[in-house]
Amino acid sequence: MDALSALFDELKKKGQAGGNLLGFLHVLIGRSITRVSDKLVISKGLTWREVAAILKKVRWDPEAVRELGLDPDELPPRDRQRYWYTAIVQAKVDGAAAAKAGDRFADVLRGLDYEVGAAPHG
Repeated sequence: MDALSALFDELKKKGQAGGNLLGFLHVLIGRSITRVSDKLVISKGLTWREVAAILKKVRWDPEAVRELGLDPDELPPRDRQRYWYTAIVQAKVDGAAAAKAGDRFADVLRGLDYEVGAAPHG
């Protein structure tokens, strides 16, 4: 989980996930992520709940949900894990638009020394 937290921190500091939230979520949930330089497997795919917990832990900007067409004021305000989980559910991360956004975000990660697995089929 430390390598995954480091990835989140890197993306947060460099702003690489900005404008790519749907693709970012799709990649985290449905694809494997490996650091190319040392072949370290960062993730083999996470559950929605795990992603929500990490977004809470790293204090991801709650305003980012606006990229998904969501109003932050309409999500659970007090419990950030529930906030992010609800946003993920409403984002339709398993849809065709999310898969295309995931492909674009995979290209961003490749530029940062990560390899991203193919999108799940079905």
